[in-house]
Amino acid sequence: MSPAQTPTMTVGEFLRSLWRIVAGRPNIPPALQGNALLQTVLKRRSVRRFTQQAIPEEVFAAILEAARVAPSTVNLQSWAFAVFSAQSWQAAFGRAIPFKAQRAVIVLGDMHRNRAVLQAFPRSPLVEYSAAVMNASLAAMAMTIAAEALGVGSVMLSETGRSGLLDAGYLKEKLGLPERVFPLMTIVFGYPAQAAPPMPPRLPLEQICFEGRYREADEAVMAEWMRQMTAGYKASFPTSSLQAQLGVYQSKIGQAEADLRQMVFGENTDPKGL
Repeated sequence: MSPAQTPTMTVGEFLRSLWRIVAGRPNIPPALQGNALLQTVLKRRSVRRFTQQAIPEEVFAAILEAARVAPSTVNLQSWAFAVFSAQSWQAAFGRAIPFKAQRAVIVLGDMHRNRAVLQAFPRSPLVEYSAAVMNASLAAMAMTIAAEALGVGSVMLSETGRSGLLDAGYLKEKLGLPERVFPLMTIVFGYPAQAAPPMPPRLPLEQICFEGRYREADEAVMAEWMRQMTAGYKASFPTSSLQAQLGVYQSKIGQAEADLRQMVFGENTDPKGL
């Protein structure tokens, strides 16, 4: 989607969209509402404002352990985690962890480590890349759920603070990444400084699930979702807009694509030619 495709709204449409966001709730069958683990999964929110309370070492160790024991394809564990305190992040990047969080983990897909001991599979970079993304993302989600269970807030970042996929080349240099190891996201952790934000706009199940053959989404439902996305972003970031943020992403995607092609597939691509 180009920035020009984000909708313009009247004040009434803006307010109605905000109300729908505030009123949104996960759909939990009444018989399951007392399930503590389900509640933990469904109440998790992205936190962008943290206190200065330190995360105890044993709590952060438990969060990392959730990543270590996450499922992966053939137990290949094709991930790596660059772990930071507030101090080590400041030393590495010359600025505070985004949103003044206390801890950060850069989640990496790792197709490099296993090759030292496992030569059973033919070189298949696209399959390996896909598996590494899938596996590392499962580990990332495990960390956020473990954090939520322990009262620690988190947010996944792909661009903020040059900390994720869209700054792959920058992070390759900063972290000294070998070939076939690539950044996916940064997750930052801390104790929330405010009540949990509303649930972001979610598409209804009937738009994302199907039986049999793939079904195209309802255009009216998608348009309503985009109106809520636009209104919610403006309410959260009054001095910016979803349109402006999409523009930031678009400005970085070409270079990120070229960097990732080089890191994952060994290809040298001119981003201007993409």
